[in-house]
Amino acid sequence: MKEYIKDQIKKSYETKIAIYENNELLSKIEQVAKLCVELYRGKNKTILAGNGGSAADAQHIAAELVGRYGFDRPSIPSLSLTTDTSNLTAIGNDYGYDKVFSRQLEGMGQDGDIFIGISTSGNSLNIINAFKVAKEKNIKTVALVGRDGGEMAKLANFAIIIPSNSTPRIQESHILIGHILCDIIEKEIFGEGIED
Repeated sequence: MKEYIKDQIKKSYETKIAIYENNELLSKIEQVAKLCVELYRGKNKTILAGNGGSAADAQHIAAELVGRYGFDRPSIPSLSLTTDTSNLTAIGNDYGYDKVFSRQLEGMGQDGDIFIGISTSGNSLNIINAFKVAKEKNIKTVALVGRDGGEMAKLANFAIIIPSNSTPRIQESHILIGHILCDIIEKEIFGEGIED
């Protein structure tokens, strides 16, 4: 069993090394970080959504921004569309599950916001529909995905595609990138800034 545990850790490490060595992917993460910092220097917010484990990631990232990540500072506006059970169940019942995020984004998203859709496959219909609403409302979109990026990567303004076909490895890397974004945002807005 110990060897199996070591193998799982090694696979996670190898996925992160693949990200570390991919300059194109690193540039996309940097672009998204800069976009978020620019947004937070104005009066806008990030909005996140995902399904299952990705829903938990959306909530986790939003909580790091609203609460705190690395140090005490004023709250940063961020919203996860996966937390309001009344909205989710009413929209799911009245319009269908494929509309649970697009309907919320239609009501709460504003010009200049950023919508981050999280999916291991990149083919979550409810997030694809939210991307379409975001385009209509001039909301920038980020696809945090894996595998080949799926349909979400084609629709997003920025696609961060984890180089893996394994759902656990993709999800582990998504939260790493979420933490990197939170760290950069927090330090650039309230700290001493990030060294180049």
